[in-house]
Amino acid sequence: MMDSSGYGLLQYLQKLSDEEFQRFKEHLRKEPEKFKLKPISWTKIKNTSKEDLVMQLYTHYPGKAWDMVLSLFLQVNREDLSTMAQTERRDKQTKYKEFMKNTFQHIWTMETNTYIPDRSYHEFIEVQYRALQDIFDCESEPVTVVVSGSRGGGKTTFLRKAMLDWASRNLLQNRFQYVFYFSVFSLNNITELSLAELISSTLPESSETVDDILSDPKRILFILDGFDYLKFDLELRTNLCNDWRKKLPIQIVLSSLLQKIMLPECSLLLELGNASLSNIIPLLQYPREIIMSGFSEQTIEIYCVSFFNTQTGVEIFKNLKSIKPLFNLCRCPHLCWMICSTIKWQYERREVASRFGRTLGLLYTIFMVSAFKSTYARNPSKQNRARIRTLCTLAVEGMWKQVYVFDSDDLRRNGISESDKKVWLRMKFLQNQGSNIVFYHSTLQWYFAVLFYFLQYKDTRHPVIGNLAQLLGEIYAHKQNQWFHTRILLFGMATEQVNSLLEPCFGCISSKEVRQEIIRYIKSLSQQECNEKLVVHPQNLFFCILDNQEERFVRQLMDRFEEMTVDISDVDDMSATPYCLHRAPKVKNLHLHIQKRVFLEIHDPEYGDLELFKLDQKCSFTTNFGDGLLFCTFLHLPHLKYMNLYGTNLSNDAVERLCSALKFSTCGVEELLLGKCDISSEACGIIAASLINSEVKHLSLVENPLKNKGVMSLCEMLKDPSCVLESLMLSYCCLTFIACGHLYEALLSNEHLSLLDLGSNFLEDTGVNLLCEALKDPNCTLKELWLDMCDFTSDCCEDLALVLTTCNTLKSLNLDWNAFDHSGLEMLCKALNHKACNLEVLGLDKSLFSEESQTLLQAVEKKNKNLKVLHFPWLKEELEKRGVRLKLLEVERAGIGFPGTVVTGNNELPGMKSLPPESTRSTGGTVTSLV
Repeated sequence: MMDSSGYGLLQYLQKLSDEEFQRFKEHLRKEPEKFKLKPISWTKIKNTSKEDLVMQLYTHYPGKAWDMVLSLFLQVNREDLSTMAQTERRDKQTKYKEFMKNTFQHIWTMETNTYIPDRSYHEFIEVQYRALQDIFDCESEPVTVVVSGSRGGGKTTFLRKAMLDWASRNLLQNRFQYVFYFSVFSLNNITELSLAELISSTLPESSETVDDILSDPKRILFILDGFDYLKFDLELRTNLCNDWRKKLPIQIVLSSLLQKIMLPECSLLLELGNASLSNIIPLLQYPREIIMSGFSEQTIEIYCVSFFNTQTGVEIFKNLKSIKPLFNLCRCPHLCWMICSTIKWQYERREVASRFGRTLGLLYTIFMVSAFKSTYARNPSKQNRARIRTLCTLAVEGMWKQVYVFDSDDLRRNGISESDKKVWLRMKFLQNQGSNIVFYHSTLQWYFAVLFYFLQYKDTRHPVIGNLAQLLGEIYAHKQNQWFHTRILLFGMATEQVNSLLEPCFGCISSKEVRQEIIRYIKSLSQQECNEKLVVHPQNLFFCILDNQEERFVRQLMDRFEEMTVDISDVDDMSATPYCLHRAPKVKNLHLHIQKRVFLEIHDPEYGDLELFKLDQKCSFTTNFGDGLLFCTFLHLPHLKYMNLYGTNLSNDAVERLCSALKFSTCGVEELLLGKCDISSEACGIIAASLINSEVKHLSLVENPLKNKGVMSLCEMLKDPSCVLESLMLSYCCLTFIACGHLYEALLSNEHLSLLDLGSNFLEDTGVNLLCEALKDPNCTLKELWLDMCDFTSDCCEDLALVLTTCNTLKSLNLDWNAFDHSGLEMLCKALNHKACNLEVLGLDKSLFSEESQTLLQAVEKKNKNLKVLHFPWLKEELEKRGVRLKLLEVERAGIGFPGTVVTGNNELPGMKSLPPESTRSTGGTVTSLV
């Protein structure tokens, strides 16, 4: 029997006579060619019934069945059926829009709280709203759009408004016939479902069938929100399905829809918070992004005036603006509502306004206590404790069960009476959602769930609710999205200030015990991570610490770790990191990864309002280090000895900040690697001046356009008696023989320099001869000299040979990739055999020489057992000293690192032409280490 969903098309075929139906089928043989589709074989349709033909049309031509049928009606002279069908379909689509308009008008009025007039709200979302229209108006093909932003930033409100405006015929009318809105977290407790069943659940009576609706998927938009609250992980899958009628595990249905396996021609509009963004983005095809950037100053003023009366609102706005940390919190719409609500309750009770502070834990507590006092101020604390505990139990049970919508049975089971419910609704702790109840905002559920542990620290026996140790385990052992705010609030509420607010209302609070449990858990975590290493995204720990800010507690936590890996992906991460690192005195190894996007956000606040996602942002190696403010943090770390910024673009301002930090008395950096940082000759002068009285012993400036002018500044530094530099790396620095004239004087006056790298510079014979003159001087102490690929000839060999027999300190000489004839090589070999020659390593590629010359070199090596003639003589050491990090090296060092270009694709590092491409792949970033 045919599925009932096909009756929409069937009812019109039933109106054809037998003769008309036969002609209909004959025309159907050629109709698919117009749509560039494969025709159904005549044997399958010749004697088929009308019911079976409908099924074949839907099966073979999904999305085109109605277009074909309407065209065929005209070809069999039944224009009346074509007109009737189109009219009825439009009527049913209109009825759906009316139904959605009424539904979302109720949601907008009763369940969405903007507290500003609609006209003002439109001004607030003008940029994002216009972006949404532009994306869908410009694109005729299916589009996936992501609405992102911080929690409480208005993403869901924006999508509800978009749905209401579409249903009210004010948005995207020419693009979509149907728009479906689903909160995906409502599917948490459903195991299996088909997409057809999900769509049917939203349809009013007398709607089109699902087959008819999905017959033109290009005209369909799915709006999905609530991914942060899914209790299951969505991931790239191979077991996906394209059958929207098939009942499947809900994860497969959602993944198939997101990955464009199911209904690939439909469009998607998704709400993704910070917690779900990184998990969902890899599933999507070329998503476009719209960022909800929060309230502007003007919007906050409008909000205050709308929330209070005009005069009071203006006064409160001015007061808020004068308190910068509090005013910044108001940029988040949800927090702005909380702050204004709290002030309103305090005004009504004629209380002196509480000091809000800077942390979320404190803000939520002030809000909750102010609301509670508005009704129960005179009740004894024991009674208040019992009453609030019922709400906390509901919240924490929902958290552990991952339930966000509650029915009357849930409330009764947790001891919440009808009268209590009315009070919680009035206080804006809860709100109605249809016939069910939800917390006024999801973060309020987290707050009351965490408060449960401060009220009942010792007694948490419950079949569903875990104890505090188990909660900490869930927070840090798993990646479920919903735990993010829980950990922030847990740390933020574990303060004496929060304790002093709660105890007068609710009696004894277990803040001290909670802090001790957190310390115990972090201690066990550091031990599990082997030798007290910590791999951390700032959201995992740093944001938690920032929301606590009790010095003793913070230092007890940060004192646990000697090694950290920190991933900075946005400006918030950047702001949290310095505070925590300043309180980590034992950190010896720090790996720091900063995404390129961070600096774009710093320099252009509007960046990201509308963009195409780049999934490999962390692998877009070259980055800009912004204005260098983080240097002050890193260079204050007492154990920092090694800093490598290879591949990080440094502006002159950033270089100045770096050099200022290097002058700190607490700075103990001994190895500074600034390769490929786009350092100019002027910036090189700033660096040189800062190193005169520093402890830096190793400096790499490779692959920077320093030119001769920059080297002149470095030579002035080397001639200063206070300079303790022992090795200087200057390969690929655009130097000529003129630079060698400056280096000549420096080499004669510096007692510490033992390694000089001048590889891959255009020194020519003149420059090399000048260096040889310096090396022959008894005052010169250089032990290693790297002159690979310096474009000099055999004419230098006489001077080089004399250096080998007169310079007692020279142990290593790299002459790789330079052209010598046999006579020049003979002079070198004669010197190498001399008893006064102390050279141990000579860099030469023997395979490039003639057979006669190779025999000569082999004879030298046989006679001088202490000498090695090698191609790439110090490959591992050379790249490490220059700061270049390649996967094949497996270098032991580790530390602070910034994404930088090493070798990408088939690019070759100059001087490594014999290495296969796969052996020079980049690790995706550079590393610095603290020794």
